[in-house]
Amino acid sequence: MAKNKSSYVCQHCGAHFGKWAGQCSDCGEWNSLVEAPNVSMPHHNKNTAKPNAGRAAPRNADGSTAPAGNYSGTHSAVMPLNAVSVSLDARMSTGIGEFDRVLGGGLVAGSVVLIGGDPGIGKSTILLQTATNMARADSLAGSALYVTGEESLAQVAMRARRLDLPADRLRVLAETNVETICAALTQEQPAIAIIDSIQTIYTDAINSAPGGVSQIRESASILTRYAKQTGTALFLVGHVTKEGTLAGPRVLEHMVDAVLYFEGQSDSRFRMIRAVKNRFGAVNELGIFGMTDMGLKEVANPSAIFLSRYDKPVAGSVVMVSREGTRPLLVEVQALVDDSQGQPRRMALGLDFQRLSMLLAVMHRHGGIHTSGQDVYVNVVGGVKVIETGSDLAVLLACASSIKEKPLPSSLAVFGEVGLSGEIRPVPNGQERLKEAMKHGFKHAIIPKSNAPAANAPQFKGINVIAVERLDDAIERAFEL
Repeated sequence: MAKNKSSYVCQHCGAHFGKWAGQCSDCGEWNSLVEAPNVSMPHHNKNTAKPNAGRAAPRNADGSTAPAGNYSGTHSAVMPLNAVSVSLDARMSTGIGEFDRVLGGGLVAGSVVLIGGDPGIGKSTILLQTATNMARADSLAGSALYVTGEESLAQVAMRARRLDLPADRLRVLAETNVETICAALTQEQPAIAIIDSIQTIYTDAINSAPGGVSQIRESASILTRYAKQTGTALFLVGHVTKEGTLAGPRVLEHMVDAVLYFEGQSDSRFRMIRAVKNRFGAVNELGIFGMTDMGLKEVANPSAIFLSRYDKPVAGSVVMVSREGTRPLLVEVQALVDDSQGQPRRMALGLDFQRLSMLLAVMHRHGGIHTSGQDVYVNVVGGVKVIETGSDLAVLLACASSIKEKPLPSSLAVFGEVGLSGEIRPVPNGQERLKEAMKHGFKHAIIPKSNAPAANAPQFKGINVIAVERLDDAIERAFEL
């Protein structure tokens, strides 16, 4: 005889549990466990136990359990790695240069790209622009399909007209059933397909509502297998949670080839797309766009939008040379240090809050500047998020400038990592950062000594390079300019 046993699945991470609990022990989320459909669990009988009892069932590449049975059937041939043929097919351009940069140079046939962001930030807009561009490409004419599960076809058409997009060759479909979508893809055979969004798609194989962990995971798995088998490049739009991460199980990020995040405030005119995973290009590559009445437009000179131009230098402002993906980027860091009216506060926008607290402690110990009774606010201009450690020195110099109420020269650019012992550590691609600063007219640069170019290097004669090894030396040299 068999008995029914309930299982519970976490809607945040997809973990399975035998009984309900208020908190998921895997991801720590509260009230995220929901009851899954009952499964038949046979009574254990030690006399009828099989030799393989207790052994985990084989799993497929996407994490699903392999079907029971004989596993000695046909399988792929084992061969040396150097005998595997590699196809170096040209990438497909999206028609948007900044988007191609984030993707690693364009779309790869058979790739699956997951793109997420806050509501209204521009996910559907840029994908509709991409679809219309690729549908009109000479090599891909009429070979793009836009599948909408959230909007009607009339709403998609209204957006295309509002953006004045050439939509005469773009094929559209309003559908949420994954089996029907795959049938349409098989009939149309597009080179690129867009699913907007994966949270609305469901499969008949699972008896649960769309948007649940099981539905999202299985639907994405079916679509991914289709893309790999047919060579169709696939975009999946994903919702995000209030913490800013993609909703649904994290297994989605493991299934796909690339994960892109929209950054920036919905009320700002600038948008950034960052690649947090990319099997075909650089990770942390950043694309800069401007939101206009005609959709998202590329920003020709990204460094210029993050630099504020003042009539005269102001205290607490420093320009740092960051590196996002494969290109350097000039970003202004602003700091405000003021006397606290109670418990001192620390706030960082665009930077890691915990790293800011650590850097302030280093500045106290090794720079002789303390902020124990003061509020410290640090902001990266333009809404960009800086996740590299090369911003450390610029953050501390901006804080020191605000405390001393003494502005630093507007022609100064800074980069460098600060260690716990007060040393200035080198950062990758130091000379490329210097060239970017020179290109924008900066005359002085405070950089780690290990990143300093040769004294007689002709390409750096137009800039005064100040190489430092310690934090106290960097602060002293900065205020001597």
